[in-house]
Amino acid sequence: MTDQFEDIRDAVRSLCGDFPDEYHRKVDEDRAYPEAFVNALTQAGWLAALIPEEYGGSGLGLTEASVIMEEINRSGGNSGACHGQMYNMGTLLRHGSQEQKQRYLPKIATGELRLQSMGVTEPTTGTDTTKIKTTAVKKGDRYVINGQKVWISRVQHSDLMILLARTTPLSEVKKKSLGMSIFIVDLKDAIGNGMEVRPIPNMVNHETNELFFDNLEIPEENLIGEEGMGFKYILDGLNAERTLIAAECIGDGYWFVDRVSEYVKERKVFGRPIGQNQGVQFPIAEAHIEVEAANLMRFEACRLFDANQQCGAQANMAKYLAAKASWEAANACLQFHGGFGFANEYDVERKFRETRLYQVAPISTNLILSYVAEHVLGLPRSF
Repeated sequence: MTDQFEDIRDAVRSLCGDFPDEYHRKVDEDRAYPEAFVNALTQAGWLAALIPEEYGGSGLGLTEASVIMEEINRSGGNSGACHGQMYNMGTLLRHGSQEQKQRYLPKIATGELRLQSMGVTEPTTGTDTTKIKTTAVKKGDRYVINGQKVWISRVQHSDLMILLARTTPLSEVKKKSLGMSIFIVDLKDAIGNGMEVRPIPNMVNHETNELFFDNLEIPEENLIGEEGMGFKYILDGLNAERTLIAAECIGDGYWFVDRVSEYVKERKVFGRPIGQNQGVQFPIAEAHIEVEAANLMRFEACRLFDANQQCGAQANMAKYLAAKASWEAANACLQFHGGFGFANEYDVERKFRETRLYQVAPISTNLILSYVAEHVLGLPRSF
């Protein structure tokens, strides 16, 4: 079957070829940020795929954007370092004023500004977003922010951040999803002037942080859309985020299947390739089948999203299937590499750690199951 996205795949693979396994391995070992890799993707225009042409982007659909993310991971990279630049601007694009879009989007498209962070999650609320405690109080022509966020990624490699805060106390709203607002935060102005960033060392080389707000002042013109409607605005972007994460997992899944398939053809034990044994073949074949199935659901979610149709169920199911498939492929790849799977030089253990994250983030598998139970199957809400 002819792949209609082969031109995109070839171009992204060519760029990724300039950043081989050794590059990503060294970045991981140093706990560094792949600055050169992200700059190359930016300069080539790949991270501006979803920005309309009138603002300097490519004006592509989510389908094409997902192929870009998939190919980065399939080539041995990790889109988690840069995917925020691709989809975080969606809130601004869909709900920002014309002045805000003209001010920020062209510079985001060129990479002059990086909008890679979104501050939503808090230590005491997790995914129960309506219970967030960070507040934004209007005082004159400014909002004063107080509170705390956690697991906020790429803050140290961003210029701007999307921030969700309560502008009306929970006790004063008719519906718990109301009373929250979205702001653009200029990080260079904020850090050290009411905002503190504390890095969180973690299992994956993923730059993520805890944020503390102590009377941080931001101009009222940094409010995106209507005050009190921020939760709705955030939900608008979740389907795109989950679908792109699914594509990244699919890229990981193919990487694992390809890598282990080549290895078991060459690795000989007891005088024959271990890939000749059904005990080795079957888990790899099963992983491949699951990745292929997840791939189909990813494209269905993209199709609906690009057609401006409801796609919440498909986006959630794509993320669930892809994260599960990549994890099963990772297990098979590590298992059949034996001890070499734990050696840094084979890159299996690095990719193994990276793909494990998506069982938990940006939404856990259990919450996806709850969503499907309630919204697809019509079962009573469980929480």
